Amino acid sequence: MKRMGMVFRSKANKALDRMEDPRETLDYSYQKQLELLQKVRRGVADVATSRKRLELQLQQLQQQSAKYEDQGRKALSLGREDLAREALTRKGALAQQIGDLETQYQQLQGEEEKLTLASQRLQAKVDAFRTKKETIKATYTAAQAQTRIAESFSGISEEMGDVGLAIQRAEDKTAQLQARAGAIDELLASGALDDPSGMRKDDIEAELERIGGGADVELELARMKAELSGGSPQQALEQGNGQQQPQSAPQDTPNRFEK
Repeated sequence: MKRMGMVFRSKANKALDRMEDPRETLDYSYQKQLELLQKVRRGVADVATSRKRLELQLQQLQQQSAKYEDQGRKALSLGREDLAREALTRKGALAQQIGDLETQYQQLQGEEEKLTLASQRLQAKVDAFRTKKETIKATYTAAQAQTRIAESFSGISEEMGDVGLAIQRAEDKTAQLQARAGAIDELLASGALDDPSGMRKDDIEAELERIGGGADVELELARMKAELSGGSPQQALEQGNGQQQPQSAPQDTPNRFEK
């Protein structure tokens, strides 16, 4: 089972490696970084929204506190100390709430600053990754094109390999057919095979035709010589035949002066 699992994983890894395109992987990583950057920005916006809401609440409480203070002064001016005490009591309660909201406001402001700084840093990393990604993609594409061109020139690419095999098979079949045709001609010429069409001549007839063809050549040659010399073709032919006949050896004539 362990061996089967290892073989399966190795096969799957090889298949995935063959299917994987580094450019697509880089684009997918860049997309994930953009999604993360978007989440960080959304978080910054949420924190800023919460901070703004606390800021509005603080403004409302501070306005309410100022209102209680005005009411207390007005009550004292009218001689209503009890109303002035009540107004100041409510102002004190609001002061506690204002203090808590101010603490929360400062915390949210600090978180917003941190998230804003993180967002800026992440944006810089994403921009740098995008530049590097495009550079790697361009380099990979150029290397891939160069490799394909080199494989095509060397004949080891899949497409050119198929063409090379087809050419090799065609040449082999052509050579085989030529050899077969030559062998059949030799067998017909030697008489080992019969020609059912009757077009094949035997050796005697072939020799006669060869001799006749030679005579025709001699006649044509004699005609040309006669035209050049101004004589008749028959004389040129007779002269040619006379030159070709070997001269007989001179016979010994009796010497008159011999005793």
